Amino acid sequence: MDDPTGRLKAAWEVKEQLRYLLRTGSLADATVAKDHLEQLVKESNQAETTRLWRTVCRWWKEIGVLIVTGATTGKVEANNTSIKHIKRTGRGFINGANYTARIMPRSAARTTADH
Repeated sequence: MDDPTGRLKAAWEVKEQLRYLLRTGSLADATVAKDHLEQLVKESNQAETTRLWRTVCRWWKEIGVLIVTGATTGKVEANNTSIKHIKRTGRGFINGANYTARIMPRSAARTTADH
């Protein structure tokens, strides 16, 4: 009742199909999921889902690598975010060595926690 046009449901289905595609275990399964995603995008006929579809197509090679290897840059990105946070909250540290002194223990603790 809260979605009389069905646009929200269509966008949600596109999002869920993308999540399914990214969890597939083989390129063959991913290709089938991609075809279904394309169909849902066309049916939704929304600028946002169309833009998402173009992004998936543009990054398809990299998505394939993720599916085959399971390798991501997630840990690196998390560390970079943590470092940026330290720098933003450092207020008054003007010495690069002081930043390093704060960054290294946090990175080491995060690495140790991951193992």
